[in-house]
Amino acid sequence: MTHPNEALFDSGKSLPIIPSCEHFAGSEKLILKAMGMQEKLGPVFDITCDCEDGAETGKEVEHANMIVRVINSEANKYKMAGCRIHDHGNEHWRNDVDILVPGAGELLSYITLPKSNCYEDAKTQIEYIQAKCKESGISREIPIHILIETHGALRDVEQLATLPWLQVLDFGLMDFVSGYQGAIPASNMRSPGQFDHKLISRAKANVCQAAISNHVIPCHNVTLDLKNPYQTFKDAEIARNSFGFMRMWSIYPTQIQAIVDAMKPDFTEVEDAQNILLAAQDAEWGPIQYDGELHDRATYRYFWELVQRAHFSGHKLQEAVQKRFFA
Repeated sequence: MTHPNEALFDSGKSLPIIPSCEHFAGSEKLILKAMGMQEKLGPVFDITCDCEDGAETGKEVEHANMIVRVINSEANKYKMAGCRIHDHGNEHWRNDVDILVPGAGELLSYITLPKSNCYEDAKTQIEYIQAKCKESGISREIPIHILIETHGALRDVEQLATLPWLQVLDFGLMDFVSGYQGAIPASNMRSPGQFDHKLISRAKANVCQAAISNHVIPCHNVTLDLKNPYQTFKDAEIARNSFGFMRMWSIYPTQIQAIVDAMKPDFTEVEDAQNILLAAQDAEWGPIQYDGELHDRATYRYFWELVQRAHFSGHKLQEAVQKRFFA
């Protein structure tokens, strides 16, 4: 029987299917702790090993080498760890790439580019990463994530979303608000202000529109309230349902499950989606009737993406779906 990836997407590009949560960890201790949590919770979130804010001043090289070592270790069981390098204006970003790509390029889930001030900044960094991959004999495309957290990046967001190897556009709230130099109050880094302030909500909507229209995942900023998982859950729920964000950052262990739960697909819809896909595959992906409704390849694509996202969220799928589509 033909797999949905072969049957449904021959005519166009689809959104990447990746976890809805991205957990940041700076030190070796915190990275290993996060990998231990992956063992416990399953492969439902990515880990971003942070070279930018995580590295001690003067120890940038040692920090990058540590990340290479950990990513190549047995602790990285699910191979779901990326990294954030220094920004284009920092002297260390090329050194980060020179160490990370040859050392861990086959395993890196992604490379995140922070604080781009314009399209050209990100383009320069991506071209350098591509050249380093070629020089290192790495044939795969390492997914790129770009942080939208400056006036210039927001201005160029539509152009940034067209860059090669791009998988995610991240919205960075704190640097974005700081860039307004007091025009946006600091209270709007928290809820409900982060969703109500017109400049912030406009920026978030623009990032989501640019990302999704270019088959890129939009990722929401962190929740600053570390000890309140419910606040994280509500922030993720609003980000997903009111803006279209399909992923969110975590900076504290209890935020991970809250984000995953808030962004899970609806249980009832997932059950219907599984039944429809099984019947569709039996019909060789021709039109079918299900519960009195007509379904064809257009709806199959929607339901297949839904089931894949449910799978990445830890949703227990039907045994037949597991065997046919994920074995």
